[in-house]
Amino acid sequence: MSAAPRVIAVDRVSKRFRLPQERVHTLKERALHPLRQPGYEQLNALRNISFDVGKGEFFGIVGRNGSGKSTLLKCLASIYRVDQGAIYVDGRMSTFIELGVGFNPDLAARDNVMINATMLGLSSREARRRFDQILDFAELHDFVDLKLKNYSSGMMVRLAFSVAIQVDADILLIDEVLAVGDAAFQQKCFDEFVRIRKSGVTVMLVTHDMSSVERFCDRALLLEHGRLADIGDTARIGTRYLELNFSSDARAAEQTAAADEETGELAQPPAAGIEPEAAQPVAEPTRYGDGRAEMLDAWFQDDKGSRTDVLHGGRPAAFCMRVLFAEHVEDPVFGVSLRTTMGDHVLAANSQDLPPAGAFAPGDEVVVRIAFDNILAPGRYEASPAVAQLGIGLAWLDYRPGWVSVVVAGMHATGGALVDIPFELAIERQSGAGVAAARGT
Repeated sequence: MSAAPRVIAVDRVSKRFRLPQERVHTLKERALHPLRQPGYEQLNALRNISFDVGKGEFFGIVGRNGSGKSTLLKCLASIYRVDQGAIYVDGRMSTFIELGVGFNPDLAARDNVMINATMLGLSSREARRRFDQILDFAELHDFVDLKLKNYSSGMMVRLAFSVAIQVDADILLIDEVLAVGDAAFQQKCFDEFVRIRKSGVTVMLVTHDMSSVERFCDRALLLEHGRLADIGDTARIGTRYLELNFSSDARAAEQTAAADEETGELAQPPAAGIEPEAAQPVAEPTRYGDGRAEMLDAWFQDDKGSRTDVLHGGRPAAFCMRVLFAEHVEDPVFGVSLRTTMGDHVLAANSQDLPPAGAFAPGDEVVVRIAFDNILAPGRYEASPAVAQLGIGLAWLDYRPGWVSVVVAGMHATGGALVDIPFELAIERQSGAGVAAARGT
């Protein structure tokens, strides 16, 4: 539970949907079978969910498709009524669930901005006052009198996002709208959320982007089959999310837990604010992937090219891995991420933006070497190497979180910094004996 006063409390919330097994599609079917009662299946979208969110907290909600993320957000927004439990909200809430809802394609952007801003809670006077800010952020001043049906999808989403962020609220509910538009506009969106985070607004973010979760969120919650699978540290939640995506054993374990809970074999979940990992520790995953490639070995090298368990700060270093291919693979991506033992991400390197690696046949073996300047602060670091393939999505061939570690040794303290960046320092006297300059690390 957050140390700040809580503004959202979700207490043992459940939500179920009835799915008809047989639909009546025509009037003739209804007339010929007036007494036929269609059967229904029950979908438990949320099962006994409990957690708190503190004031000013940036809180992430993650999970695979169909895990209940958007359903939970819609329950929080009072779009859905819960079937069991209660939700308490202290503050004015604004939702970023579906950008552009309420836009009229036959009206110009000027009219749609005013209508949509009013729908989201701004007064007509306030909407007029912020009109230029909205158009400035969306970068659509040249198209303000163009009907929305002539807008591209990117332009429409940019306009909707720009209207939504102008709404004054204590709590923001955001569903997969962190980055919209081109790269420049995406950066504007990220900058805006940094500003919102600093302003003390409470934010709940639903996303599949683990980098956004680690970048913005203070804590995160993981849903699986409508159950609260984990809550707490964002690095651990990100790892478990990947495990559920790529480990059939992890998914089977969660399915068993869900079935046991339905039959009452498990105790009730913890009350709001009690993190489940305190009651039921979860083992860290060691490996997942589809097996088309296998990392046989991984190690660090020092500036002399020798295998080592200790790297000296300020000297060149490298991470190496030996990979064996079991099947034919076209243009795999090789990479590694490096974290401190506290989970801080300090290095991410991969071959995605380099020339394609080419084709590999079954039995082919390759050694990948990733060189870097070791500006890391003294301490122990864990490496998570991976071999993947890009297609419609990202497919792991082999991924091993925290597989190997190395100690970085240094001659001086860095004052708590994660990296030891070389710098130059100059002292200029305004009177007297000249200029003193120093170079340091």
